[in-house]
Amino acid sequence: MPNRQGADRVGHGFPHRAAVRASLTALYRRLSTDGVHRFPVSVPAADMTIGDDEDLHLGTQRVARALVHHLRLPDARIVASFRPMEHAATVELAAGPEYFVELNDRFRTRRRDIGAALAHEITHVLLHRLGLGFPGTQENEILTDVVTTYLGAGWLLLDAYRQDGVESQKLGYLTPEEFGYVLAKRAEVFGEDPSPWFTSAVAYEAWVRGRAEAAKELRQPPLAAAGWAERRRYGRERRQGGAAAGAPYAFDGGAPAAGVSFACPVCLQRLRVPAGRSLRARCGVCGSVLECAA
Repeated sequence: MPNRQGADRVGHGFPHRAAVRASLTALYRRLSTDGVHRFPVSVPAADMTIGDDEDLHLGTQRVARALVHHLRLPDARIVASFRPMEHAATVELAAGPEYFVELNDRFRTRRRDIGAALAHEITHVLLHRLGLGFPGTQENEILTDVVTTYLGAGWLLLDAYRQDGVESQKLGYLTPEEFGYVLAKRAEVFGEDPSPWFTSAVAYEAWVRGRAEAAKELRQPPLAAAGWAERRRYGRERRQGGAAAGAPYAFDGGAPAAGVSFACPVCLQRLRVPAGRSLRARCGVCGSVLECAA
């Protein structure tokens, strides 16, 4: 996992949108909706806290065990150590059941972020055991951040983002806003409000921006919840048989269009439905039932 210090190195916005969406779809495809719903509650902050009076190594092992339990890896043993290194943390992936995680020496004095670093690395173990991955290294790291967040441990990674007079730091491959976006996607499904968990003001702001981006996807045509202006534009484009560049939907079948495709707002799987009438569409990947004015 990368270790970025300095405000000038932190990217913002949603540059990895396609990879994030592909990661969510892949997670649902691999675990199924029932599998994803085995993670209804995010890891609590109390379990991730290492007190100043607690032995560093024993505390780190305790946090690692809590994350293993949260991610449902009952036979995975995590051996954590500290050393000088370029990255924030690394994990040695082998057959198991023992996995070795190395943490950057700087976490010796930044105990509050040990849980975040461990969450990413232990999710690597989970994905390794699931056989879930993408061909490219960066895509795999984005997948790891997305899965960590969507399964309830990634809020720690967003909260580790800080820019103040004392320090400037960001962990993980996603931008702060992308972490907020995935966290909002999880919140929509499980009814969680992560707002009280943030100790970092800039992390909270990124969560708000990510939440706004996720909310847009619930109000885009052909979904019935789309606003009046968006629906009017959608209707005009459907009659013409072609969507404008950058539209969240695509038409096919002539003019007026006979069909429309769009992304499920839950798992981002691409769906196709008949165009020109109101209907309910059921996503074949996550099972969501969507009200459409297609």
